[in-house]
Amino acid sequence: MVPRKVLSLHFLKPIVEFEQRLHQLEKNFYSSFSSPFKKQLNNLKDNLSQLKQDVFKSLTPLQRLNLVRQSDRPTTLNYVSAIMDEWFELHGDRGGTDDPALVVGLGRLNSKTVIFVGHQRGKDTKDNVIRNFGMASPGGYRKALRIMKHANKFNFPIFTFIDTPGAWAGIEAEKLGQGEAIAVNLKEMFSFQVPIICTVIGEGGSGGALGIGVADKILMLEYAVYTVATPEACAAILWKDSSKSLVAAEALKITSNELKILGIIDDVIEEPLGGAQADPYKAACALKIKLVLELNLLLQISGHQRKKMRYQKFRKIGTFYEI
Repeated sequence: MVPRKVLSLHFLKPIVEFEQRLHQLEKNFYSSFSSPFKKQLNNLKDNLSQLKQDVFKSLTPLQRLNLVRQSDRPTTLNYVSAIMDEWFELHGDRGGTDDPALVVGLGRLNSKTVIFVGHQRGKDTKDNVIRNFGMASPGGYRKALRIMKHANKFNFPIFTFIDTPGAWAGIEAEKLGQGEAIAVNLKEMFSFQVPIICTVIGEGGSGGALGIGVADKILMLEYAVYTVATPEACAAILWKDSSKSLVAAEALKITSNELKILGIIDDVIEEPLGGAQADPYKAACALKIKLVLELNLLLQISGHQRKKMRYQKFRKIGTFYEI
């Protein structure tokens, strides 16, 4: 199997080159190898697999961020099409805009009608320009709110998928009320009676992520990141030097395991070796199993109790004790 594009990251180049040579060797000469050579080749493949496991277990926060920014990583629509039995996308905020950076729609998951909302990045430069690199505008958040209100009215569970470096920070976005749109979403999501499950599938950045991030359960894929600001922006603000992004990434505690310890997220979903982009189907299956499990648990709780627990969950974030 030809290595995927994700393995072109600089910290994985030695592994990529070795894997490519093994693949070429096996493809061209395996049938002519004697048994000892075949055994040795298989041992090398096993060692390579173990090496990859060790490398991915020891990724730094900044390396994880670079990993989830890869263009071949599955997007919201990739997961929706793999998870849902059937689905269709809805458009428009009923205010004159339809932001392609944030997608919404209806779907069926194991015979249950659900609503999905998620940031949508592009797969290439042209697509990224159309979708503004997953950075939603005020119209996008208002579109999300429209469909979430629909879900609350008809008692449909809500699934949100976060994958954005942040909300669109352009002058036009400010003119159209970016801060207000996100703030209204935060307020309204606390009031919904229906179950809300949020999954950080890639990069969760700042208020752009929070605009659809209020939920009863917050899940993260293993290599995903969730942060108040990108490490580059943080370094530029604190030290006026974006080259210190590695230090910033360590200090921000942006990885899934760190955020679970801090109580920001509820659970981590294991990704295939090499990240979700290495095996999108396997990643989608793992996500679907977790979503179904969490949804069934939430449906056993009354809407009033879910609202109360949701409020308390966010009130506890950031609490600490002084000794």
